[in-house]
Formats: sequence, C-alpha cells, structure tokens
Amino acid sequence: MSFTLVEQARARLQRSELAVPGSNPGMFEKAAKSKADIIFLDCEDAVAPDDKEQARKNIIAGLNEIDWGTKTLMLRINGLDTHYMYRDVVDIVEACPRLDMILIPKVGVPADVYAVDMLVTQIEAAKKREKRIGFEVLIETALGMANVEAIAQSSKRLEAMSFGVADYAASTRARTTVIGGVNPDYGVLSDKDAEGNRQYFWADQWHAAQTRMLVACRAYGLRPIDGPFGDFSDPDGYRAAAKRAAVLGYEGKWAIHPSQIDLANEVFTPSEAEVTKARRVVEAMQQAAKEGKGAVSLDGRLIDIASIRMAEALLAKAKTVTG
Repeated sequence: MSFTLVEQARARLQRSELAVPGSNPGMFEKAAKSKADIIFLDCEDAVAPDDKEQARKNIIAGLNEIDWGTKTLMLRINGLDTHYMYRDVVDIVEACPRLDMILIPKVGVPADVYAVDMLVTQIEAAKKREKRIGFEVLIETALGMANVEAIAQSSKRLEAMSFGVADYAASTRARTTVIGGVNPDYGVLSDKDAEGNRQYFWADQWHAAQTRMLVACRAYGLRPIDGPFGDFSDPDGYRAAAKRAAVLGYEGKWAIHPSQIDLANEVFTPSEAEVTKARRVVEAMQQAAKEGKGAVSLDGRLIDIASIRMAEALLAKAKTVTG
C-alpha cells in the first residue's frame, strides 16, 4: 500500500438511486414507500423551465411533510450555467433540514463543486445546522471526464460520482440507440475459422468512460454509481448493464422507473454464495496465518493477502445491506 492514505467518504447504502421529478409531487409518497436506497428529487432535466419555481415549492413541502423513514434524500439542482441553480440551493437547503445530499449535474471542473460548497457552507453556518450535507456529482460531459481526477478531490463534502451516460453521449457525439444501452455497430469481428466463417461480438461502448470514473472514485474514497438505463420496458437490458457496472466495482445504479429498483438492489447486493465464499477465504487465510503461511490453497486455487482484501470488501458491502 502507498504511504498516502485517502480518507473514505461517509458510508451510505446506494444500490438503487430513484429519480423523482420535483414537478410531480404525486410521486413523492410512492417513492417514500419504495425500496430505493436513495431518492433524488429533481429540479433539473425532468422539470420544464416554466415549472422550476413550483418544483422547488413541491420539494420543500415534500421534504418537510412526508415521512421518508431512514432513506437518504438528495436534491438534484440545476446546472451552474443556469440562473435556477442558486435559488435551488438557497430556497431548499435553508428550508429543509431533512435533506442529506445534493446532486450537482454536469460538473466540468473542480471550481463547480467549490461554488456549491461555498453556498451550502454559508447556509449551514447561518442556520446553525449540525448535519453536514454531502455531495454527489454527475460526470456527464467530456470536460467533466477530462477533469474527473481533480473533481474527485474538489470538496470534503463529496461522497459519490454518477456516470451520466445520456448527456455524456451527447457531449462526445457518440452514436447510441437507447440511454445506457449498447450499439450493434460497436463490436469485434473474429478471424475466419477453418471454414471461412467469422463471428461478430457486441461490445460495451461505455466501458472506458465507466472505468476511468471508477478509478477516480476508488482512488479518492468516493462511491461510483452507474447512471440511467432509458428503456424501462427492458428489465433484461437493465440487469445486464447493472451487472457490467457491478463487476467493474460500482456500488449502485440509477432507477428512472420504480420497476428498476428491485433490479438494482438485486444486482448490487452480494449473493449468499458470494458471502459464503468470502467468509471461507477469510477463515482459510486466518488459519494460514496461524501456520506462518502467506498463501494457501482453497478449492484448488491459490489465495493470498490480496484475496483476503477482496473478501473483506465484499463482506463489508454485505454488512451495509443487512445493517
């Protein structure tokens, strides 16, 4: 390990992140009763310009009047390039002590996060708030991805990053068929076999971007979260996208429809078989340590100190789910 130790962000369960438009308060109660780990009430893309002011009022009423239980509540503000953003922060943060986090969209440079941090810090001081609001940022532009490592270090409030695939596709001029989906033209053609036949394999065009954001998150103690999958009538496609992200090391995924919540919770919850295997790895390594060994064989495979780190990480994730 490096001599440089990075402080980890506050731990929160974030397998599923449900998006709820602030302009549709009729959805608030249903969201509160859902199984989503985190709910973000949206002032940005899901709200038309003429509805922004009313959406703020709806969110303030919802945060203060609805019983949200122990859910983490997050507010997605408008972008810093709009005149809506400062009122989102001032009006809602001042009036809503129940709020846990702010989701900052289209972050391009560290100064974007600094600007929101300054506003929130002043509000907390003025209101004498003891609970410190956390930040999640959306990496959804080429500029944001180019500066992702610097953004990851921009604020002590920062807890997580989400990969905003839709706006990222627009920013990079990528060709895509569905938000978060893959394109059949992005693939690999195999060499010819003995009979001259060739096979074509689809690939994931978002893999490189997701990996880069993931590394920035893990390097600086943040939670990496995968963004939306637009076709909520395709649960198999959603599950496949979620599994790809989970395998990389992501902690959760957005749900833009209630039907996607259970899918996200399922994929990002370690299975019973995985937990059992991890416990066996820990037990085997503990026995090896007693015998003065640095490695040991388990089920015909070599395990060592790196194996125990992976096992402990999985068990820690399982513990956050079970409480």
